[in-house]
Amino acid sequence: MPKELKSKEDFDKLLEEATEIRVSKSGESAKVKLRTPDALYTLKTTAEEADAMVKGAKIPVQEF
Repeated sequence: MPKELKSKEDFDKLLEEATEIRVSKSGESAKVKLRTPDALYTLKTTAEEADAMVKGAKIPVQEF
């Protein structure tokens, strides 16, 4: 069962541990999913913020 993150700061901390990032966009909103060795984390945000958050990531980013 995925765990929902409530803030961008939590997302940034877990980004270092992530092995994969998935971005699901639906209109103006987006859901960013981080796969870590332990769990799957999700964060609901806007499409623009999602693009900015994963722009500098050094791991694979898949968009759906």
